[in-house]
Amino acid sequence: MQLRMEGVEFSYGSDPVLRNVGMELHPSEILGILGPNGSGKTTMVRCINGILSPQQGSITLDAKEIRSLPRPDVAKNISYVPHNSSNDTITPNVFEVVLMGRRPHVTWEFGERDREIAWNAMEEMDVKKFAATDFSKLSSGQAQRVLIARAIAQEAKVLLLDEPTSNLDVKYQIDVMETIHNIVHRRKIGACAIVHDLDLAMRFCDKVILLQSGRIVAAGPTRMVLTPENIKRVYEVNAVIDESYLRPRVLIL
Repeated sequence: MQLRMEGVEFSYGSDPVLRNVGMELHPSEILGILGPNGSGKTTMVRCINGILSPQQGSITLDAKEIRSLPRPDVAKNISYVPHNSSNDTITPNVFEVVLMGRRPHVTWEFGERDREIAWNAMEEMDVKKFAATDFSKLSSGQAQRVLIARAIAQEAKVLLLDEPTSNLDVKYQIDVMETIHNIVHRRKIGACAIVHDLDLAMRFCDKVILLQSGRIVAAGPTRMVLTPENIKRVYEVNAVIDESYLRPRVLIL
């Protein structure tokens, strides 16, 4: 399934947030959305998901305008993991939170297959041990992994992830990104992830978009976009790309 955004403009009142933004996402790709705070990353993701409606431009799934699709069809094809999970759900325990990912696929009651898919998603994200725990009792990092499990259980063709490694320690940052990478390539789906860690983006993203003040500064294969020059222009810090390891690494000086 191809996700395409063309010429998207979005403003909050008279304040423009996105200006002529476009992208393409294909199966088996991870697209990193990068940029400093306030550059429009979360707004871009929310436009893709239909939470926000752009004033101009188009966002399509396989050439079908997302705004014209019924919400259940959007939910079957796009899953969204928000950055702030504190008020995301009122269900009492972790298993029920993950099982809610099956809601777009059922008309009345969850079946055995839905429960099996939810359990498998929890296993992939290493949260089965929290199955009977109240969601509100989890740490922010644990809650983030549960919400990613819910997105996996949704079996959508596109994953939208707003800072999926926020509140995670270094080990779980790598574990989560490796899991997303494996799911994307094994299931041949696409993922858009807002990423703040440039080295994580270099390691796991197939291509990236670099935003600044709502405009795309650079877009394309990750290695071509994350250059010292682009990083300096957007983040106002000096960086080098270290080639001495098995992969290129972004080092901030």
